[in-house]
Amino acid sequence: MAALSKTTAYSARVADSDGWVDYSQTEDQTWAHLFSHQKKLICQRACKEFLQGLEILNLPTDRVAQVPEVNRALFAATQWQLQPVAAVIPFAEFFELLSQRKFPAATFIRRPEDIEYLQEPDIFHEIYGHCPMLTNPVFADFVQAYGKLGLAATPKERVYLARLFWFSVEFGLINTHEGLRTYGAGILSSTSECCYALENYAVERRPWGVMNVLRTPYRIDIMQPIYYVIDSYEQLYAAMDSAVMRQIHTAMQIGLFPPTYTPPKNSTVAIPVKHDC
Repeated sequence: MAALSKTTAYSARVADSDGWVDYSQTEDQTWAHLFSHQKKLICQRACKEFLQGLEILNLPTDRVAQVPEVNRALFAATQWQLQPVAAVIPFAEFFELLSQRKFPAATFIRRPEDIEYLQEPDIFHEIYGHCPMLTNPVFADFVQAYGKLGLAATPKERVYLARLFWFSVEFGLINTHEGLRTYGAGILSSTSECCYALENYAVERRPWGVMNVLRTPYRIDIMQPIYYVIDSYEQLYAAMDSAVMRQIHTAMQIGLFPPTYTPPKNSTVAIPVKHDC
C-alpha cells in the first residue's frame, strides 16, 4: 500500500490478450532467486495460514507467476482476484478494488541491482507476499471489509485507515501455538525483514489495539521499529465495523504517538536498512 516516488524507474508491464506478460529470462531468474531465498526463511517464521496458502496457489518456482494462473487458484479458494494496475493508484481506487475482492497488483519485477531492497511493491511482493493470506476465508473477508470502510471514508480518515493496513496486512505478527509468527506481506516478501521482525532484540512488538495502531506513525522506507501482534484473524475482522470510524475521529483529536524513528528529510528518498539472519 506504500505510495511510490514519482521518480520511480519502474512501470507496469503490458499483458497480452490472455493476460500473460512476456517476462525476460533475467526477470524469471529474479523471481526464482527470491522464491528460493524466501522459502528458506519462512519455514519457521510464517504462520500456518500463509504456508497453506502457498500450497493452494502452487506458484511457479522458476519463473514469474502470471496473474491469470494465480487468479484461478485464488478465486476457487475465496473468490478473490488480482487486478493488474499501474505502479501508483489513488486511495479511492485502492479501496474500491478491495471492496470488490480484487487486490491491486503491480506487474513489474525488481531489477537484479534492487534484489535486496525495493521501496516499490513489485509483483513478487504482490503475489508471493499477499496472495497466500487471501486464500484464508477470515482474512479475505477482513480485507474486503477494510476496503468497504475505506471506500466510504474521507481523505483524512483514509490516512488513519492506512495505518490499520500497514500494521496488519503489510507488517502484522500473530501469536500461535508454535510461537510468534508473521502474516504480513511486507515481512514475508522481504529478504531481510522476515528475520528482523521476529528476532531483532531492539524491535517493539506490541499487542494489537485499534486505537494504538491508529495513533502510530510509520515510515515506508526503513525496517519497522514497531510491530503489532494479533491473537487471531477474527480479531482483525471484528474491528472492521462502524466503531472504527469513531475511533479514527478520537485518534485525530488525541494525536499521534511520538515517532520512534528519525523523520525523513525527503519522503521520496528510500533509506534502506538491511539486516541479515
